[in-house]
Amino acid sequence: MHINLEGRVAVVTGGANGIGLATARRLGESGARVALWDRVRAAGEGAQDALTREGLEVLFVEADVTSAASVAAAVAATVARFGGIDILVNNAGITRDAQLVKVTDGTVTGGMAPEEFDAVLAVNLKGVFTCTQAVVPHMLARGGGRILNATSVVARNGNFGQTNYVASKAGVIGMTQVWARELGKRGITVNAVAPGFIGTDMTAKMPPAVLGQMTARTPAGRMGTPEDVANAYCFLASDQAAFINGAVLGVDGGLVIGT
Repeated sequence: MHINLEGRVAVVTGGANGIGLATARRLGESGARVALWDRVRAAGEGAQDALTREGLEVLFVEADVTSAASVAAAVAATVARFGGIDILVNNAGITRDAQLVKVTDGTVTGGMAPEEFDAVLAVNLKGVFTCTQAVVPHMLARGGGRILNATSVVARNGNFGQTNYVASKAGVIGMTQVWARELGKRGITVNAVAPGFIGTDMTAKMPPAVLGQMTARTPAGRMGTPEDVANAYCFLASDQAAFINGAVLGVDGGLVIGT
């Protein structure tokens, strides 16, 4: 399937590396002009340089999705450069894993700190709200758009030690479905992508035994790649997906049915 995004402007949050960078590249290869929003300047500038050398039209904007003022400035910079926004990929996310209550030999020895819970929801959930609310007026001005939100396979099945992360990703699914109802009539579709185990710099640091367990639990027999997720985002951003709205697309190699 040939996907043509010529004339579209895309924003990818957390676009400096991993799934975000792969998504920016895939959208750019399909003809979109892409704004990379990331809070790490060195990584963002490096990503911009790399994609520009590949012949893609890319703008890096330093942005913190937890700050409404920072997001507003990023929107303004993107619109000033490209004239509008058609596609928003809410990819930025963090983890701060810990058990709700850690028990050792029958004694409570720790647990998830409130600030760890708040930090994850600030980026993964409220950041999606903040970016979307800031971008939607510019999509309305162009007659429509595509909003694509990063959730996770764990949003529906839970995961040990991830109370905050699971809560944030489950919340993203809920917001996706609300916005699909609210914005669909205005030409804006809203969908979510739910990756399973994806090979990124983060997972590369995990012990080989853990990575082996992840692969064993995935019926496809391998971990996913950032490009697997990027392809899903690119499809949902395209005209071919015009009648898909409020969906949660699993990119997990069958992990849900294989668990």
